[in-house]
Amino acid sequence: MAIPTFTAGVSPSIVDLVGDTPLIRLRRIERDLAGVELYAKAEWQNPGGSVKDRPALRMVQEGIASGQLVKGKVILDATSGNTGIAYAMMGAAMGFSVTLCVPENVTPERKRILRAYGAELIFTNPLEGSDGAIRMAQEMNASNPEKFFYADQYNNDFNWKSHYDTTGPEIIRQVGSRLTHFVAGLGTSGTFIGVGRRLREYNRNIVLASMQPDSPLHGLEGLKHMESAIVPGIYDAKLADEDVRVGTEEAYDMTRRLAQEEGLLVGISSGANLAGALKVARKGAVIAVVFCDGGERYLSERFWENPPEGASICGTN
Repeated sequence: MAIPTFTAGVSPSIVDLVGDTPLIRLRRIERDLAGVELYAKAEWQNPGGSVKDRPALRMVQEGIASGQLVKGKVILDATSGNTGIAYAMMGAAMGFSVTLCVPENVTPERKRILRAYGAELIFTNPLEGSDGAIRMAQEMNASNPEKFFYADQYNNDFNWKSHYDTTGPEIIRQVGSRLTHFVAGLGTSGTFIGVGRRLREYNRNIVLASMQPDSPLHGLEGLKHMESAIVPGIYDAKLADEDVRVGTEEAYDMTRRLAQEEGLLVGISSGANLAGALKVARKGAVIAVVFCDGGERYLSERFWENPPEGASICGTN
């Protein structure tokens, strides 16, 4: 997926704006880490507001190119929200209906955005998380395969290939040979796998660190605890040099810190990714972290309230 070039007088479509997001240095967070540089890939700058615009666009494009997605078919997938928002945005722009299987406990903001784009929502048991949504989408597709184009983001190789072809090269261009570490969380695992494979080809010495929740019962929406979840078909456990675990409260605390110390209102997975990055940071490290989406989609979450007086935020009082 090449970065678009525009001709004078020709306006781009919304889908042409996906990719080429900036890299932001986290100078205030890194100030207590001697010899460490932290850089965040600002994926909320995509038109649909998240990193998931990249794989959603690629999967839709490849579906059209292969003849599997034709006018009259409905785009179907399981999602915790962001990929669904990307599908819904693109469906509206490209003339496709979209049906999404979504855990019922996703934030109200995500539900409203999805409905605003006109997507049909099928809510699934919140206790089953993304796995319950996956099972529902599989059942719907099996019962009516002629109706749906089942994008199947957890098993679709064009998910990780979108990052191999775009996100990875962008990070290489933005940081270059100074990069020592890359950190991304595991949901579908597409971001980590795609970027990781491209970085491994670029420089085998770059440490690839995957991040996942530290427990099967967690509040990190969209992320998977792989030992207890349906493992995505695109996931390659052998790729990571390090696999770090982050607790829900750690992620919440870091997300608040990013808003209050860096002026970056980002989502919970972004805070989790940065908390994971701090676990692998060492002197001389130049670390790129994926910030998946913006915090506006989570403002109804109670963790935004200030912590109790005297509470510790990431080890500081």
